[in-house]
Amino acid sequence: MEKLLGALPVVAGFSSRLKIRDIVDEACPVRDLAGLTHGQVIEALVANRLTSPSPLVHVQSWARDWAVGEALGVEPGLLNDDRIGRALDAIAPRLDQIAGSVGVAAIEAFGIDVTRMHWDMTSISVHGQYEQNEAGFAAPRFGHPKDRRPDLKQVQAGIAVSGDGSVPVFHRAFDGGAGEVGQVIPVMKALQELATERRMLIIGDSKLISYANLAAMDAGGVTFVAPASKTYVPVAQLAGLTLDAATEAGYVAQRDQGKAAGRRGRWHVTEDTMSLAGPRKSDPVLALRRIFVHSSARAQAAVIARAKKLDRAREDLQRLERGLGSRHYPTEDKVSARLAVISSQRRVSAYLRAQARTGPATGKPTLTWDFDQQAVDAEAAADGWYALLTNLPAGQADAARVLILYKGQEAVERRYSAFKGPLAVAALFLKSNRRIAALVTVICLALLIFCLIERQVRRSLAEQGKTKVDGLYAGRPAIPTGRLILDALATMKIIPGTGHDPPVIPQPTPLQLRLLDLLGIDPRQLR
Repeated sequence: MEKLLGALPVVAGFSSRLKIRDIVDEACPVRDLAGLTHGQVIEALVANRLTSPSPLVHVQSWARDWAVGEALGVEPGLLNDDRIGRALDAIAPRLDQIAGSVGVAAIEAFGIDVTRMHWDMTSISVHGQYEQNEAGFAAPRFGHPKDRRPDLKQVQAGIAVSGDGSVPVFHRAFDGGAGEVGQVIPVMKALQELATERRMLIIGDSKLISYANLAAMDAGGVTFVAPASKTYVPVAQLAGLTLDAATEAGYVAQRDQGKAAGRRGRWHVTEDTMSLAGPRKSDPVLALRRIFVHSSARAQAAVIARAKKLDRAREDLQRLERGLGSRHYPTEDKVSARLAVISSQRRVSAYLRAQARTGPATGKPTLTWDFDQQAVDAEAAADGWYALLTNLPAGQADAARVLILYKGQEAVERRYSAFKGPLAVAALFLKSNRRIAALVTVICLALLIFCLIERQVRRSLAEQGKTKVDGLYAGRPAIPTGRLILDALATMKIIPGTGHDPPVIPQPTPLQLRLLDLLGIDPRQLR
């Protein structure tokens, strides 16, 4: 009887190199009578995320249909929801230890350069009330969810992705309401310990920037690049910049790679310095480089977006004018309330000048409004401009190089798309916040393998002077991604061995054989 094999041999091989089972078993030992160790269960859950993500109550069915016994050496019947729950409970108090040990194993086994790291956080929605949260674990709370589900509580996850291959070698779960700014210093210290090197470049979003964070990084010998919010670089300052004083950076966005030179977005940079003082007089003043960046694509997008919101606000205001004195807007107060809604929803408060009054002769509401053209022009002057802050020495990275380093931040966004897409349990529903934190780690371990698979194939191709795999996407050559690789391997099957007869893998496709060769995996070497 055939079973699905898919990418299980690949997952098993990479899990072995990362020592996931050994690390979990060392941190969370079980009694000798246990049918499965916690390490075996967690490794199986990681494999499930990578081959056929499903709700945890269906893992046992997945294990029976897939060659989990052959590839992982795990008895499928033992992977019931109770055993899975106990494994999640067991690893929960040791998550930082497990994540750190696996991260170190990844760095050592795959030779990952972690001198440049990209950091960001995202939210994960959870179903259920979770009113009795266990102390010491990420607590679901209402916040600002990235999936726009304000009706659900959330937890947050942060990952640090290496500049080398975009590999998430570090992760951590946080409370749903945790502020991103306050997590930077402990994350920085954890990354330094992981990398075992004092010098490190951390790249993040605007939440990286605060005096406390920058002072800690500067004192710790850590360099950084991050965009400055309006708190540090106001719009008026950006509006005073001109392209005449900037130089073209030579950066080409990935979306423009296939376009003719004349149709590509253009990037210009200029720089100065700024001083950042602390909240106390005794705090040292930080000297920072400030890189001003202009993007033609960003400027064009701003013009289009502003025109659309002005048009929509204008339509709303004209509709309101037509309804003055009706049952919907019978009074001045009703009209004023609607004006506030329009101003907020259409985001035109900076330039909408509107006044509702009551006509002395009729007693009915009146409305006058217009858009302040000077305010519109002032905002337009800053279109396309933003600022990056860094403590990198100019001799180590000029302004154009700082921009290129920051643009690598999109790697984190790509990894989060996999984290929430093919690997995740969308909108988690578990018994406790303890298990939620543990499942976040399981998903992050799966993401780590997902990215290492992609990196390994690309590096093997590069050694052969190639960048694409023939037939990988709809029969055409394509640059390998984790998803395309796993999809291509998904149809592999196995006929389990009986007696002295070894297992047989019937007719793998040439594409599957090619990928396995690039990965250095022999699917016949089963546990």
